Amino acid sequence: MPSLPKPILLARLQNEIEAARTKTRHVVIVEDPAFKEFPVALTVTLRKTPGPVRKAGKVTTVDTHRLKLQITRDYPYQKPIVQWMSEIFHPNIMTYAEGGFVCTRFLDEWRIDSTVADFLKGLEMLLVNPNPRNPYATCICNEAAAYFLARQAEAPTAPKGGKAAANRL
Repeated sequence: MPSLPKPILLARLQNEIEAARTKTRHVVIVEDPAFKEFPVALTVTLRKTPGPVRKAGKVTTVDTHRLKLQITRDYPYQKPIVQWMSEIFHPNIMTYAEGGFVCTRFLDEWRIDSTVADFLKGLEMLLVNPNPRNPYATCICNEAAAYFLARQAEAPTAPKGGKAAANRL
């Protein structure tokens, strides 16, 4: 896998992190602002992004989430590695106790011109659009999948041929 020359990679990262700070509502903190070593670790607080949590047996949402991103020397050819740090009840995001791994298949089309801001926007979409048909094989992810599948089954269906039917295609 090719990699960018280090000065170009560092300039790109600085520009992308600044863009992620200005183009999203999220807080992005670089643990080593001088980028002395790779992987570069970013602590991100997603703000005003609803995501499911389970408290006292009830599923609700919270609007603030914490995660860590690691950007390797192979960036942008390799997408960032993400670890979820805050409470979550999601079929595609493991709890921190289970490893905090996040299904990044939503970024299978990651390209060299993709950015940190794109990655954060993809995480926003994953939070609000869980895929219960493809959960991680952990207890909590499977429980979340069952919960979201049951909610999909309970959703009222529109008459056939209507606008809602066209939207499902």
